Amino acid sequence: MTNTIGKSIEIENHQLINEIFGDFDENLNIIKRELNIDVLIRSNSIEIIGESDAVELGIKLFNSLKEIVQDRKRLDKQDLRYAIQQVLDGNDDRLKDLLKDVICVTASGKSIKPKTFGQKRYIDSIRHNDIVFGIGPAGTGKTYLAMAMAVQAFKNKEVNRIILTRPAVEAGENLGFLPGDLQEKVDPYLRPVYDALFEILGYETYSKYVERGLIEVAPLAYMRGRTLDSAYIILDEAQNTTNEQMKMFLTRLGFGSKAIITGDITQIDLPKGKQSGLKTVIKVLDNVKGIDFIHLTKHDIVRHPLVQRIIDAYEKHENTNIAP
Repeated sequence: MTNTIGKSIEIENHQLINEIFGDFDENLNIIKRELNIDVLIRSNSIEIIGESDAVELGIKLFNSLKEIVQDRKRLDKQDLRYAIQQVLDGNDDRLKDLLKDVICVTASGKSIKPKTFGQKRYIDSIRHNDIVFGIGPAGTGKTYLAMAMAVQAFKNKEVNRIILTRPAVEAGENLGFLPGDLQEKVDPYLRPVYDALFEILGYETYSKYVERGLIEVAPLAYMRGRTLDSAYIILDEAQNTTNEQMKMFLTRLGFGSKAIITGDITQIDLPKGKQSGLKTVIKVLDNVKGIDFIHLTKHDIVRHPLVQRIIDAYEKHENTNIAP
């Protein structure tokens, strides 16, 4: 390296550094590769070596990672890669905002927090608007974060019940031909919603709330003709609503209620010739006061790193195969 310098950071405790470095220095190797630096361990410090600009980025990154580990007690690959990207983009000072924002605590004691600035913007919008659209690819936390916000609002007695719904598009919302009772018919379409609720509330609490009618999970067709007061309503997979269904859902909103609509306009499963109500509503309600549209991107994906690469690959394929 030319113009090589070295700067040190004190180590408060070696366990913290071990967590940052990762098993067999897996995280450390990623950091060294991405920032083009070398890192040496001293008795009570680590020394960052490289070109001046790279060393300064390294100092900022390690300080940010120390805060993440101190707050979350762990450092997963998604946190690491996101922190690296924010340091490279000059946003490292904003990472503290993510750490401070706790939405709720799950039944197992896990704190649910936004993990990206896009998710933070989404959560803040939900706090300040009665209708929010969360639009983005799989893995961006659209539904899970909306669920967490609903549970917290319910616990704070801001609403009296939570209503979760999805269009059962695979069955054309004509569920009568499927075997079993109503619950057995709709379960396959609502399973992802159940899974999120089980994790946040715990199965026993969830079951108790359902029995008392405080939580309702139902296909979108069963919302027709109702007025939903003092409720937190989440419409998931909204890209699979028709224009008529979307209008029907939005006009169910009663006093003291809040609606969160989530969807991915790149994964529409409607029959050919049917327009997506989500794509249409973006144009229709774009400038209506009290309604906000938050567009999450691949940079907000918090699943396995391969999910982001898969989305990148599909985008590239679709962009190079557009019909003339």
